[in-house]
Amino acid sequence: MILICVKWKIKPEHADSWPELAREFTEATRAEPGNRFFDWSRSVEDPTEYVLLEAFDDDAAGPHVQSDHFKKAQADLPQYVVETPQIRNWQNEPDEWHRLGEFEVS
Repeated sequence: MILICVKWKIKPEHADSWPELAREFTEATRAEPGNRFFDWSRSVEDPTEYVLLEAFDDDAAGPHVQSDHFKKAQADLPQYVVETPQIRNWQNEPDEWHRLGEFEVS
């Protein structure tokens, strides 16, 4: 599995509408074979920052970046962002969630 985290800095005038602006890209990516999840969160400290957490099967990230909807997003979405998004990715991560033992709820 490939786990990817991307920080998107959105122009202030578009920050509230970002989920709608990215909706087509989000829905198309979630429908891809091999997509595990594609989830947006908004920073509680900076309302213009969105964090995208996404995961793919090992062989699915390549087709994702070559897809028509990815190319469309590359053409459409940059007009709404302040700077190039920041990315981190991890490969060969286990395909499972673990409990956060330090915050165990009984």
